[in-house]
Amino acid sequence: MLTRALIVVLVILNLGVALWWLLRGEPVSAPPASPVGVAQLEVLPATQAPPAAATPLNAAPALQDVTPAAAPVAPPQATTAVADAPAPTAVASAPAPAPVAAVPAPAAAPAAVTTTPTPRPAHCVSLGPFADRAAAQAAQSRAGGALRGARLREVADAGATRYRVLLPPAASREEAQATVKRIVAAGVSDYYIIAQGEETNAIALGQYRNREGADRRLAALSAAGFKATMVASGGDGSAQWWLDATLADGTDAAVARQRSGAAQQRSLECARLR
Repeated sequence: MLTRALIVVLVILNLGVALWWLLRGEPVSAPPASPVGVAQLEVLPATQAPPAAATPLNAAPALQDVTPAAAPVAPPQATTAVADAPAPTAVASAPAPAPVAAVPAPAAAPAAVTTTPTPRPAHCVSLGPFADRAAAQAAQSRAGGALRGARLREVADAGATRYRVLLPPAASREEAQATVKRIVAAGVSDYYIIAQGEETNAIALGQYRNREGADRRLAALSAAGFKATMVASGGDGSAQWWLDATLADGTDAAVARQRSGAAQQRSLECARLR
């Protein structure tokens, strides 16, 4: 029974499909889509005017009617309506300009640098010893241009065997101690305060066996702002003369000694000549 019902349903469905296939009609094809941006043309129906009557060539001229005739109407011609949208105009896009390579600016020529020669440091010497002032002056004349800023110096303790450098005695112990603080602040070492004798409250700043060491100590103290003195001992009291000067540029100390006739030459702090 169920099988028969299914067969009947299938037959009815097949008949329905066949009936729809027969009645559906021809499929209408959709018009092709017009390209985007292109105007479409539409043809309007043309109206044809009746042909004008032909005029015989041999017809006699008729009387002219003074009534002005109506101006003949020109027959309408077939026109085509153009859509309002203008046809697209092909615009040739100009090629983008090629990027201009950055041209480096020419490097400025280096300015000529004028180098000033560095002056050589001054070199000072002490030439001697001479027996008296006249001999020292004669030696200065013989040296001539080898020496600059020469001056004579007398050494009363020529035979001394010991040299002491010290600051003169202060008025009190407190004043001497205040001077010691300034000496320490200046970076000077090797000092002590004399506590008795004629040099009480004087400040001893070193003892040397040769005069050159004592002279260097005096120059250092003078540069630091202290006015020290040198005391020689152990000599016979004889005097000597020395010639202190600055060597001229390009002059050797040995050459200056030979010209002056001095027996010795010693290096000298140029600060002592100022």
